[in-house]
Amino acid sequence: MERFWAGLEKSWNGYWLDSQETVLKRAGIFIWKGQQAVVSMMAGVYEKGIKLAADQVRELKERLQRSTALKWWDITIAPEKVF
Repeated sequence: MERFWAGLEKSWNGYWLDSQETVLKRAGIFIWKGQQAVVSMMAGVYEKGIKLAADQVRELKERLQRSTALKWWDITIAPEKVF
């Protein structure tokens, strides 16, 4: 996932990101490994301190793939399957 963010940063390098509209447009045209990014603006304020229920944590942990070399610092989260 970190490579995705690095690619996004590189793609908008040199652009003046002076508004939400500009950021959404630039991110919306970004393509990574043949897939176009899906971009949306969160409604409202992001709340801190929200915790997941135990079953949600369990579900998320099933999608984690930890590196054997960097166990706590290198984690890949497999995307949710949408049918």
